[in-house]
Amino acid sequence: MEFSYRIKQILALSLLAAICFISSPNLTSAEDSATQIKHVGMKVDNFTLKDYRGKEHSLSDYQSSKLVVVAYLGTQCPLAKLYGARLSQLDKKYQSQNVKFLGVISNQQDSITEIASYARIHKVKFPILKDAGNHVADQMKAVRTPEVFVLDENRVVQYWGRIDDQYGVGYIRDDAQENFLDDAIAHILKGEKIKLAENLSVGCHIGRIRKPNENSKVTYSNQISRIFQKRCVECHRDGDIAPFTLTSYEDVLGWGDMIAEVVENNRMPPWHANPKHGDFVNDRHMSDDEKKLVYEWVKNGSPKGNPDDLPEPVKFVKGWQLSKEPDLVLNMSEKPFTVKAEGELKYQYFTVKTGFKEGRWVKSVEALPGNHAVVHHILVFIKNKGAKGRGIGGNLNYMAAYVPGFRVKKLPEGMARYIPAGAELVFQVHYTPIGTEQQDLSKVGMIFEDPENVTHSVQSLSAIEFRLNILPHASDHKVDAVPVSYDQDLILLSMNPHMHLRGKSFTYQALYPDGKKETLLDIPAYDFNWQSTYRLREPKLIPKGTKIICNASYDNSEDNLANPDPTINVHWGDQTWEEMMIGFFEAAIPVTDTNKYQRPVRPDSSTAARLLLKRFDKNRNSIIDKNEVPKRGKVFFLFLDFNKDGELTEDEIRKGIDLRKKMKFGKGSKT
Repeated sequence: MEFSYRIKQILALSLLAAICFISSPNLTSAEDSATQIKHVGMKVDNFTLKDYRGKEHSLSDYQSSKLVVVAYLGTQCPLAKLYGARLSQLDKKYQSQNVKFLGVISNQQDSITEIASYARIHKVKFPILKDAGNHVADQMKAVRTPEVFVLDENRVVQYWGRIDDQYGVGYIRDDAQENFLDDAIAHILKGEKIKLAENLSVGCHIGRIRKPNENSKVTYSNQISRIFQKRCVECHRDGDIAPFTLTSYEDVLGWGDMIAEVVENNRMPPWHANPKHGDFVNDRHMSDDEKKLVYEWVKNGSPKGNPDDLPEPVKFVKGWQLSKEPDLVLNMSEKPFTVKAEGELKYQYFTVKTGFKEGRWVKSVEALPGNHAVVHHILVFIKNKGAKGRGIGGNLNYMAAYVPGFRVKKLPEGMARYIPAGAELVFQVHYTPIGTEQQDLSKVGMIFEDPENVTHSVQSLSAIEFRLNILPHASDHKVDAVPVSYDQDLILLSMNPHMHLRGKSFTYQALYPDGKKETLLDIPAYDFNWQSTYRLREPKLIPKGTKIICNASYDNSEDNLANPDPTINVHWGDQTWEEMMIGFFEAAIPVTDTNKYQRPVRPDSSTAARLLLKRFDKNRNSIIDKNEVPKRGKVFFLFLDFNKDGELTEDEIRKGIDLRKKMKFGKGSKT
């Protein structure tokens, strides 16, 4: 069964919508005490609220109902969005048993229009009521959204907390393992004792109305807005991946407690690099001083301050991360691709002609999903005229990507990517069905560079380990990629580790020709939800012969809540319940003739020999036997077997590769 990984939704969970309760000193006393009191056994007094149509509903209207389920919701909270349909299903299931569902929205930031939209999108038929002033939430000591209360015939709370355990911190399971609300209702109706009556909810803090401290030295206008501009609004703006915007005080109002919590727990802004290694220009993490300002601001009721102190708004290109409107936009196909509602979808490939009559240099490029809800990732490759193969390992050159957490930045001055005349672009798109049929028409946008300004050609390289066998229940399974080295100097620009749901840690190291070893990047806690590219503030020289070493670890244990199945051996595969181990990195090489095709940088013969040996040496005896080589590789095997003993050593492979290079790229040959 497919592990249906709804990437847009889990991204949203990874943003400011924190989804587990961790006590924070920045919580208001009302919310802090709400998590300490015993909700079960509390009698709920009658209340009257209006729904989004203006109709009044009182709790006493449902005296004849055996049970009333009160669900606290929010229109922008990602988890509340995920559970809208689930609550509707339970409402339908128990209607015939005289169980009434009521939705309550107490967030000050949620408007009547947004509530109506929530009900429509999630097909919610039960009443959703606006708790203006959060009076009912205060009475019931509600803390988060979504959060449910099950009231018996006397309107005494019999269950409080989570709906189920399908969604949690950084994970989405294919199905719930514990259906807390469903089980609670069923047990109460049967007169049976509930197994777990108090169950702390996960989700977003209710956006209660606060009285700001007007004497606060820290205000939104004078300090907080600047921190958000620097750390947050890149994603939290209209048209980008965040579930809500943070570009104005009105946007921020109601999210104070949530912001303080995710900042304190280092979930936001997302940044996973160990600060001991490397200096990165796109470092998003907040400094301790910035955090203290956020905490003080929230503690003082999130005051606005003097609007005259506000900075100028940050300007973005609508719909793009690029620094300006793209010079060229190419759709992946002429018509949208239909993504089925359920089941596994293999990677889809789309080829589009560039129409270039001459080679072009690209300064910035962005792969843009047409439908974020179903697009897990996009890779765009350059396919030269006559080239064959596709995707990773194919005879194509990487150009652009969209993955969770990827942010577009223009290349350093003088650097650009080259697309030769007559080339095509190949889109590799990974879709994840979300329960309803969807359409997608993804695209790529490019900003060109004048050839006269180009001094370096930028290329994407990688260290990969295809032969994965992650053991069942292993909490720290180590994997080392074959070290890669090159026959020329490189200028290292960035690194981007890639694993799937069991990925735990990842490191890049450089072993220099003089024997010195340096850690380039250390990711001690890898997060599949945020596959950041780590861009060096100062490009780094990687001398000829330097080995780039990538090491990873995987958590295939039950303690990894994102783990689809801890009982199986896990191998390489495209889908998220399988695994990958790739250390991508971007490097630049000098250009001597901008009108000449730039031949891709390839690993040196020693690296190529190690890669071939590891790929075909099935019995792992450090020798390739002729029986280990597929039929189509027999001719190449005979070419490399210099001593004709029916076996290939690493040294023979290296010598053969060197000889083949001389034959192909000898003096006078054209590249």
